[in-house]
Amino acid sequence: MLLGLRTAIYPVGDLTQAKHWYEQVLGGKPYFDEVFYVGFSVGGFELGLIPDGVPGTNGPQALWGVADAADAMAQLLSHGAIVLDQVTDVGGGIKVGAVQDPFGNRLGIIENPHFIAAHVR
Repeated sequence: MLLGLRTAIYPVGDLTQAKHWYEQVLGGKPYFDEVFYVGFSVGGFELGLIPDGVPGTNGPQALWGVADAADAMAQLLSHGAIVLDQVTDVGGGIKVGAVQDPFGNRLGIIENPHFIAAHVR
């Protein structure tokens, strides 16, 4: 049934500003860039932005894999994100945290040394 994370979509009030911010955070341009949707490829998954949505931090909570949670948190904060949940070791070497992006959305991160990404087709 569920095969794993494919896309996490974030509503934003200003698509141009959000696209620029995520280009800086992700270090690259979107692979899909239209007025109704912007999609970034992130390690075989998609981070999407939709305009005129209602941002929030209480909806679905996608966790994006990172190599070093503390470093990723510092980078996100340097780009203007706000801490929602400090990086915490939840056991087994797994560390999670979350920020609010400048557009009001929750962006969760996870450092999981046990996770092995499946081959993406």
